[in-house]
Amino acid sequence: MSEKKVFLVTGAGRGMGVDIARAALDAGHRVVATARNADRVTQALGGSDDVLAVSLDVTDPASVQAGVDAAVERFDHIDVLINNAGNFYAGFFEEITPDDFRAQVETNLFGPLNVTRAVLPVMRSQRSGVVVTISSTAGLIGGEFTSAYAASKFALEGFMESLAPEVAPFGIRTMVVEPGFFRTDLLTPESTSYAESSIDDYAERTKQTVETWNGMNGRQGGDPAKLAAALIDQLACGSPPARSPSSRPPTGPAVEARSTLTARCNGGCATSMQ
Repeated sequence: MSEKKVFLVTGAGRGMGVDIARAALDAGHRVVATARNADRVTQALGGSDDVLAVSLDVTDPASVQAGVDAAVERFDHIDVLINNAGNFYAGFFEEITPDDFRAQVETNLFGPLNVTRAVLPVMRSQRSGVVVTISSTAGLIGGEFTSAYAASKFALEGFMESLAPEVAPFGIRTMVVEPGFFRTDLLTPESTSYAESSIDDYAERTKQTVETWNGMNGRQGGDPAKLAAALIDQLACGSPPARSPSSRPPTGPAVEARSTLTARCNGGCATSMQ
């Protein structure tokens, strides 16, 4: 992928989406950078002939289709889709409201589905393209206080694994990136919503978890700019890996099984993001 490509990046108004968009631009590519508010994209990336800032809500199929149409009108094609937009509803399952649980799945699962559904016809007509989805180590193994988030990411992993053989005959590849704790905006109030503490049995653990995560915000070990640069490097390879874990998740049977799958799927260029 040495020639100039067209990237469509969701959630590019802040956080890791900005880092990915910048890395693509630094590598000489064109970027359709989307966010709910396109002004946030312009503030983050500035103006350039190689950047198209688009207002796009991943939970609104009409908004998604309008964004994809604008990308094709401006740049004629889309080579790489990066499903990055997401959020985090944290809390113990009994305290997460049904509406919030559904909202988590709506953004983190159906959001990427909506964007992928709109982009695939473009890539099929080209007989080429790469669909990249930012998952999480929470899509490999669950943990307390993350039931809604992990459920959305586990489902996303299953979708991407199933999509890969469906679109491979059209020259379209897929890639799943599984970050651990990186210094993104995920733990900021803009991205994380904590369930209201309402059950005494969970109260102390909720207090401790929220305090710990608030203290961790901005101090996570992973550098998102380095992850973004590594991702663009991997995509520059003729055969980017199907899965790209970017940190070492906890061990266990589920993770070991997924690691085996990763090794089996990753052919060609398999640069680590760790």
